[in-house]
Amino acid sequence: MFILQNETGRYPLKIWLENEKELEASCREQAYHLTELPFLRGWVCLMPDTHAGMGMPIGGVIAAKDVIIPNAVGVDIGCGMAYVRTNIPVTVLKETMTGSGNLVQGIVGDILRNIPVGFAHHKTAMPCYTLDRAMEEFFLYEENGELLGQLEAGYFQIGTLGGGNHFIELQEDEEGLLSVMIHSGSRHFGKAVCDYFHQKAREQNRRWYSQVPDEYQLAFLPTDTPEGRQYLNWMNLSMEFARENREKMMLAVKAVLEKWIGRYTELTLEYQEEINCHHNYAALEHHCGENLWVHRKGAVRARKDELTVIPGAMGSYSYVVRGLGNPESFCSSSHGAGRAYSRKGAMDAFTCEEVMVDLKNRGVVLGKKNKKDVAEESRFAYKDIDHVMENQKDLVVPVRRLSTIGVVKG
Repeated sequence: MFILQNETGRYPLKIWLENEKELEASCREQAYHLTELPFLRGWVCLMPDTHAGMGMPIGGVIAAKDVIIPNAVGVDIGCGMAYVRTNIPVTVLKETMTGSGNLVQGIVGDILRNIPVGFAHHKTAMPCYTLDRAMEEFFLYEENGELLGQLEAGYFQIGTLGGGNHFIELQEDEEGLLSVMIHSGSRHFGKAVCDYFHQKAREQNRRWYSQVPDEYQLAFLPTDTPEGRQYLNWMNLSMEFARENREKMMLAVKAVLEKWIGRYTELTLEYQEEINCHHNYAALEHHCGENLWVHRKGAVRARKDELTVIPGAMGSYSYVVRGLGNPESFCSSSHGAGRAYSRKGAMDAFTCEEVMVDLKNRGVVLGKKNKKDVAEESRFAYKDIDHVMENQKDLVVPVRRLSTIGVVKG
């Protein structure tokens, strides 16, 4: 970790990279904007997977006093990870043949058939206890009429993966056992909430002659205003929806595993080490001697001895880690490897054939309906996850290192 000081900033910038050369210019500029905000406390953090985002860098962590910034939470509110470890040896999956190839191939194909991916939703409304509760507490949301349609739409989105960097992976740990990892969030629900309240914040900031320039895209809402309270209601709902979304998909994956393993082996599935965590959110926490709204945009909470998940790119490695509770990062760590190429940049740099050959050579089964954009999410498009982990040895300790054996993408 090293520290930069913005000449016009109020707070230092703490960066978990090896050196300043690893920090892209656009990301540094956004971080400098954060250091100028009058309502922050302590410092601004950039995790080792950081890169430029909308308003605030991905991999950014800030602590604000009595203020919430929609763009510092991000558009996919509650995006995060679900993970479970099993007792099933991966060699059994690779060596057991079915009518659809080996068990890995059969399971990946069945997941792709049973969980909607990309822009696909369920054709009928699905059970969702988060939305049921929201309907019972309708008074918390009724003032924001433009968002109410999301409550109904959410019943068709719950238990769906989405596209982009979201995935469902079958993984092998260092003991040769199968794990499942899911990366997804609140689908369109969270984006609608972020966009709506960012515009509300812009309107309020213009009315108050805010010191924060509009072009920074960091419009804020005091948490004691009606708009601030409304955003917190919707943000928390989005987070609960995202958590249930991952939970529903994990249940669907478990059903697929039980079906195929039960049919083709004599093994009995057992599950352990279940984790479900957010990496796009804000929470009221105690730091610097006071209660502050910690915004983690592409960062996970890593309190002392807390287990969390840090994925790499498909075909590389992912980690289950134990937090060290480092106050220098507001008890946070990276949320992944971080992009080295933009989506377009990756498409320009790597061909579909190169990526497919790489996955085949690494023994990875890919489940994806349209492979023409596969380069966007190849391991070449991301930073080296092991280098990221090396840069945050003071934030987390690896517990498990996991390699991809099968992956479902939108």
